[in-house]
Amino acid sequence: MKNTFGSSVSLTLFGESHGEAIGAVLDGLAPGIRIDENYIAKKMHQRMPYGKISTARREDDNVEIVSGVYNGFSTGTPIALIIKNADMHSKDYSSTRSLARPGHADFTAFCKYHGFEDFRGGGHFSGRITAPVVAAGAILLDALREKGIYIGTHIKKCAGISDRDFDDVKSDLIAVDDKIFSVLDTDKENEMKSAIEKAAENKDSVGGILETAVYGIPTGIGEPWFDSLESVISHAVFGMPAVKGIEFGMGFELADMLGSQANDPFVCENGKISTLTNNNGGINGGISNGLPIVFRTAVKPTPSIFQKQTTVDFIKSENAEIELNGRHDPCIVHRARVVQDSLTALVVADMLALRFGTDYLATK
Repeated sequence: MKNTFGSSVSLTLFGESHGEAIGAVLDGLAPGIRIDENYIAKKMHQRMPYGKISTARREDDNVEIVSGVYNGFSTGTPIALIIKNADMHSKDYSSTRSLARPGHADFTAFCKYHGFEDFRGGGHFSGRITAPVVAAGAILLDALREKGIYIGTHIKKCAGISDRDFDDVKSDLIAVDDKIFSVLDTDKENEMKSAIEKAAENKDSVGGILETAVYGIPTGIGEPWFDSLESVISHAVFGMPAVKGIEFGMGFELADMLGSQANDPFVCENGKISTLTNNNGGINGGISNGLPIVFRTAVKPTPSIFQKQTTVDFIKSENAEIELNGRHDPCIVHRARVVQDSLTALVVADMLALRFGTDYLATK
C-alpha cells in the first residue's frame, strides 16, 4: 500500500478525489531553499481545467503549506502541503458503484482493497491526486532553475495534430513555462482545441503525446542497470494516470536505424565534450551525458466518456452496460504536462541529492 516515491528527496501522496482534502509530504529537501508561493500558484493554474476542453469541475486548488517552511525558506524538515476539495458531486457515482468503468481502476481497486476503497470519482486513483504532485513539483522546479536546470513539456501531439520538435531547448523551455496550453507552434493550439471540442460533442475523448526536456543537468547523474536515469524517470512518470508508453531520444525509431545513423558522434569544442546529435536523449549507460534529456510519453484518451459501453457488475459477477453521468475531461493531455514536469523534477532533485548530497539545491 505504498504511496511514496524517491530515495533521498521523497514525495508521499494522500487523499481521495471526493475526500475532505488531498495533499503531499515532500521530505529530504535541504534547508535554505526559497519557497515562492506565487510560482506554486502559477503551476497549479497550469493544471486547472478551463473551457470546453476540460471537465466542468472547478476547484480553487489553494495550496496550504502547514510545515517545513519558515520565513519563505525550507527548514529541512518535511514540507506538508494540503489542498481542500470543495466542488464534489459524489452522487454522480452512487448508481455505478459496482460497474467497472472501461479503462478505469474500479475493478482492480475493488480486488486490491476488498471493497473498502473510496470509489467516488476514482478515489485515490483519480487524476485529482496530481494536484499535490504539482504543488510539490513547483517547489522543486523553482529550486532546479536556481541551479540552471530547466524542465519543461510541450504537447507534441494531440488528437493526431503534431507540434514542432524542441529546437533551441533552453529558449523553448523558458517559453513554455508561462503557457497554459503548452505548444511550441502557436498555430497548432486552436487546431488541437477544436479537435478536443469535437470529440466532446461526440461524447468521446482524445489522447496525445507529451515531450519533455531537461536542460542543464550535470554530466554523470544516474546509475547503471536498475536505477538508470531512464528507469527512474519511467518509474515516476508511469505513476501519472493515463500514461501508457515512454521513449527517450529517438526511441522506437532507433530500431529501424543502422548503428552509423543511431550513434551520437562525440566532439570536443573549447575543452567541452558534447555530441553532434542527440538520438539517445542525453543518456548513455543510464547516466546523463550533458546534453538535454529528451523523452516522450503516450497519454491515452480519457477513459470517462458519455457513450454507452459494455462492462460487468463486479459484485454480482454478471454482464452489464454503463452510461456515465457527471463531469469529465474530453482530454487530459494539456493538463498533464505540468504533472509530467513535476514528476521529472522529483526524479532529478532526488538523483542530484544522491550524487552530490542533500544540500545541493540549497540557495547560496
